[in-house]
Amino acid sequence: MHRFYGLAARLRESFGERVQKIPLDFGFTCPNRDGHISRKGCIFCSPLGSGSGLYDRSMPIAEQWAHWQKKLDELYTTKLYLAYLQSYSNTYCTHQELECALSELEGLPGLVGLCIGTRPDCLDEGKLKLLKDLGLKETWIDLGLQSSNNATLERINRGHTAEQFAKAVEKAHAQGLDVCAHLIAGLPGETKEDFLNSVEFLNQLPIAGIKFHNLFVGQGTPLQKLYESGQYTPITKDEYITALVEAISILRTDIVIHRLKADAVPGELVAPEWARIKRIILNEIEQAMKNRGIWQGCARPDAPKELPEWYGPENKLRPKRRKKRA
Repeated sequence: MHRFYGLAARLRESFGERVQKIPLDFGFTCPNRDGHISRKGCIFCSPLGSGSGLYDRSMPIAEQWAHWQKKLDELYTTKLYLAYLQSYSNTYCTHQELECALSELEGLPGLVGLCIGTRPDCLDEGKLKLLKDLGLKETWIDLGLQSSNNATLERINRGHTAEQFAKAVEKAHAQGLDVCAHLIAGLPGETKEDFLNSVEFLNQLPIAGIKFHNLFVGQGTPLQKLYESGQYTPITKDEYITALVEAISILRTDIVIHRLKADAVPGELVAPEWARIKRIILNEIEQAMKNRGIWQGCARPDAPKELPEWYGPENKLRPKRRKKRA
């Protein structure tokens, strides 16, 4: 039994069975790379922008979908999928370009929802309405915050402020869309307290989900240069687990945890070495929560008095979802 409200639980609530994500690469770029804001990108961002690279192989969206669907069908019995537009900023385009891109999702076999990664400065009312009008049961906007400290955001070259992020969240919520915020532990110049302050910042906003990331050094990133020159030391495994467990303890219970650890693609990781061992780290996180008697939201004033059953129809303490605005 998990001690947090995970995405798998949320999707089982919505669809009654397992749902998998399929990454799709539409070839979008980012204002922090094409010169609109800068050409450097965020200091941790991979040259591929976390994408699959299939767009660069001239593979149409339908073929990308079939490629991943075949792989997933060999591993799981599920036939339901979320389209995951992950690479770069997938609303950094004109209204017409976004409309055209989203039209390519129509008719994809097994599609039941969408996760679309973007930046707070790449959303407007028109684009949000396009996403809402898809009419999918689950539509998530993956929105990078990384830190609520504006000095940190400037240090890592994010190109936006915490206030801009908050305004984008409010706009998406007003359209009835779910926002999944991204938060990083171990950013240059930040302490555990800065990380926890960012969690509290998100608690005050109408976000529906969160992805926690440990900062790792990737090949070809500005962070690699800082690391190799001795100007940056990655967060240790124990430091990350401690910070994460405390973060989960103060996180609102209705917020769905989409991710507990960042994953590097093969050949990308420079440091730290512990970031390679995903399953072991996830097990250690769960064990640390169990050892300390911690579950999601247990340190909040409105916390239940005992560990909720996050799975199962018998659950009486399942967190209530925030009402969406019409």
